[in-house]
Amino acid sequence: MKSLLTIAASLTALPALAHDGHGLFGSHWHPTDALGFVAVAGLIALAVWLSKK
Repeated sequence: MKSLLTIAASLTALPALAHDGHGLFGSHWHPTDALGFVAVAGLIALAVWLSKK
């Protein structure tokens, strides 16, 4: 049963493969890529601000 679930999970992940060029050093960005970088920067800023108190 575990192997059947593993195969099923693997097959459902196949459509999730993205094309090349994503990320900070890729050839192009999508709005969701940029939003992720903004969210990480915001979390880092929040952690630094909270650590100063």
